[in-house]
Amino acid sequence: MKTEINSELSFNQRVAADIQKSFAEDVGSGDLTAQLIPEGIQAKAQVICREDSVICGRPWFDRAFLQLDSAVRIDWLIEEGTRVDANTILCRLEGNARALLTAERTALNWLQSLSGTANLAYAYAQVVAGTNVKVLDTRKTIPGMRLAQKYAVKKGGCENHRVGLFDAVLIKENHIIACGSLQQAVLLARQANPDVLIELEVETLQQLEHALSLPLDRVMLDNFSLENLSQAVNLVQGRIELEASGNVDLNTIRAIAETGVDCISVGLLTKDVKAVDLSMRVLLPEMN
Repeated sequence: MKTEINSELSFNQRVAADIQKSFAEDVGSGDLTAQLIPEGIQAKAQVICREDSVICGRPWFDRAFLQLDSAVRIDWLIEEGTRVDANTILCRLEGNARALLTAERTALNWLQSLSGTANLAYAYAQVVAGTNVKVLDTRKTIPGMRLAQKYAVKKGGCENHRVGLFDAVLIKENHIIACGSLQQAVLLARQANPDVLIELEVETLQQLEHALSLPLDRVMLDNFSLENLSQAVNLVQGRIELEASGNVDLNTIRAIAETGVDCISVGLLTKDVKAVDLSMRVLLPEMN
C-alpha cells in the first residue's frame, strides 16, 4: 500500500503538476492580454510583501515563471520560511515580458496562499512556545492543495498530522458502530495495518481508560474541557500519546497546551486561510 499521495512523483514533479493545473484554469488556450506586448520584449519585475508575514511557496512561484520561460532569472532576497516586515521586496525577476505577465497571477496565488498558511502556523507556534506540545494540521485543507499546505504548515513551525486516509488510521464513533465495538475496531485496524499509526477518538475519560488496554499509538481527546484534559494526562502518565482536538484557536491553545497533552490538532491552520497581500511591479525598458 502506498503511504503518500502520488508517491511515484518527486516534490518538484508535484509542484510542476500543481502549476500545470493552475495554468489550465487561468491561461487556457492563451493569454489574450499578454499578446498585446510585442513578442521577444524583455522585462524586469519585483515582488513586494505589503504586510508582516512568513513567506512560503517559492518552489511554486518559481515554477510558474520557469514553465513559460526557462531562461527567466529570479533573484530571491529572502529564504523560504522567513518572516518579513511589511513593504519588504521579496525577489526580482527578469525575462520575457509576455511570460512574466502571464505567470504573474498564478505565481502570486500560490505564494500568497501558502504564505498565509505558513503565517498562521507561525502564529500558533509562537503562542505555545515554551511548552512541549506539537501543533498539528488536519485534513481540512483547500481541495487540491493539501500537500502544498502541509508543506507550508511545517515552514511556519507546526507539524503534520496524517496526509490522508491512506497513511494512518483514525477510528471515530461511526467506525466503532460499523465494526460492532471499540475493541473490535482497534484490533481489526492493528491487524490490517501493523506498521501505521493507529489513533482512537474518545469523548469521555471512561473511554480513554478503556483505550489504554488496546494496541493504540495515540488517543484523540475530542472537545475535552481543560479540567478533563488535565485529568487525562494524569491518568495516562505518558503511556500513550494524547492529542487534544476541538474548539482550538489562538485564544484557547495556550491553556490547552499547558494541560500537558502531547499534541493539539488545529483545523483552522489550513481551513480558514487569509492570503498574504503581495504585489508585483513590472518594468518594460524598451517601451519607455
